[in-house]
Amino acid sequence: MDQNVNHKLIIYQMLPRLFGNTNTTNKFYGSIEENGVGKLNDISDKALHQIKAMGFSHVWYTGIIEHATMTDYSKFGIKLDDPDVVKGRAGSPYAVKDYYDIDPDLAVNVKNRIAEFESLVKRTHANGLKVIIDFVPNHIARTYNSDAKPKGVSDFGADDDKTKGFSPTNDLYYTPGQAFAVPQGYNPGGDEFHSPLKTGVFDENPAKATGNDVFSATPSINDWFETVKLNYGVDYMNGRQGHFNPTPPVWQKMFDILHYWTTKGVDGFRCDMVEMVPVEFWSWIITKLKAEYPDLVFIGEAYDTSKYGTYIFTGHFDYLYDKVGLYDGLKRLMRNEPACTIWDINKVCFHESAEFPEHMLRFLENHDEERIASLHFAGDAWLAVPAMIVTATLSAGPVMIYSGQEVGEPANGTEGFSGTDGRTSIFDYWGLPEHQKWVNGGKFDGGALSDSQKQLREFYSRLLNVAANNEAITKGEFHELMLLNLHEGYGFDEHTYAYVRYTDKQRILVVTNFSRTEHEFNVKLPAELLEKWGMDGAIAFKDMLGEKVYHTIDVKHGVVMKIAAASGLVLSF
Repeated sequence: MDQNVNHKLIIYQMLPRLFGNTNTTNKFYGSIEENGVGKLNDISDKALHQIKAMGFSHVWYTGIIEHATMTDYSKFGIKLDDPDVVKGRAGSPYAVKDYYDIDPDLAVNVKNRIAEFESLVKRTHANGLKVIIDFVPNHIARTYNSDAKPKGVSDFGADDDKTKGFSPTNDLYYTPGQAFAVPQGYNPGGDEFHSPLKTGVFDENPAKATGNDVFSATPSINDWFETVKLNYGVDYMNGRQGHFNPTPPVWQKMFDILHYWTTKGVDGFRCDMVEMVPVEFWSWIITKLKAEYPDLVFIGEAYDTSKYGTYIFTGHFDYLYDKVGLYDGLKRLMRNEPACTIWDINKVCFHESAEFPEHMLRFLENHDEERIASLHFAGDAWLAVPAMIVTATLSAGPVMIYSGQEVGEPANGTEGFSGTDGRTSIFDYWGLPEHQKWVNGGKFDGGALSDSQKQLREFYSRLLNVAANNEAITKGEFHELMLLNLHEGYGFDEHTYAYVRYTDKQRILVVTNFSRTEHEFNVKLPAELLEKWGMDGAIAFKDMLGEKVYHTIDVKHGVVMKIAAASGLVLSF
């Protein structure tokens, strides 16, 4: 690991659509007028100051690029989208309609939407935070139509030969001779939504391939039917043969798009579904952009643990999602599932990402996953404490929190296109009731939070600041303590996990208890480490998340502590 690079990014993910919305109506399939919407201008200096104070270094503004929607902005010169190929009244942020524009929903003055985004970037930077936005490379909205593109730029597919299913020079894939069919049974916007375009038919002939690699004219209602797949030079119908020389036109178009946003002050991109795009493209575009902007950050949404190394070392990603691995193992522990075990954490540390832990982004929530406090997940935000301690301190790599997680947002209710699934909808206009208590009418002071919510938010704040500001965590060595303590310590089992993080100047002991009962521990430290540190005799262990101090008469015999159910300690010594 390069000791000169600080990989401990602390990322706050928010959907601006949700973040500043103080409307509490939350009507099923509600319109923008009924349920309200957050604006970029709502993300005030006060809000950003509070985010920074929690320990965050970056904000991922999710869903700010213009995407397909059922809301009519035609009076502003924005082409109306056919609702038959839009999911939810607000629309999916991942069905991009114009890569060069900002979602008009998020603007106070729609005609001024780019300037409002530029002001948000300046505000974010002025508060000591960096800006991350989405890059959705695999697919675009079926209704893609860029009205903000620079001169000389042509839309995706505008110059395609549509008689060919695949061509290395086409931007899209086609099904020649077949027209696209809207999936049977789709009722866009619910029963109350009416539009002259809501006909069950969308005019697309020949049909384009659907985003989730469906190369037919008839995607199902469970497919990403609102999107079309972009062509990066891969012939999927011919053994996935790659045609990368000369450079496919989509590659250059995407470079121009990312360069455009980088010139507006964007500091990094969270890249959607990176494994659906050839690694050769990532290697090309990241290298090319970093030649001009060396500090630009690329985060990849990835799920195949066997390919992590390829996307980091060949694709040149700075960070990849650690969802399959750490998140999944921690979720089982948080839910107290029959098969849950801390050996899943061990597997991550010593096998899946043993060679590159600092390149793995750890999290317990994001827009794709269930809320911890939902009944579908743990049902209680406090059950995340030991998992969050591990998430934040296990490695030198980045950690991410999803807006509302820190106050126990449970994602109750059925929003519209999104059902009752424990997730906050990205498709619908909605408000976050528990988050709104922190927003408190735009004061961003937590004035309406319960005492328990205030304590939860304080826990997150202390933990994230500890993770960000202590070199043992940001660049220290990792030493797991499980084998030693299962043999020589006491209190340990498959629902407890302990390790030390250390440098020459600092040592931190982390002990977590995932079980539903209190445990008393005697934590032994390895003799070789004690000798290396020159430690013996009486040692004090200070709680970095609270005020308590644990004393041991002789550190060689271990340190005794009690840890409550679903809790943990981070101790400096």
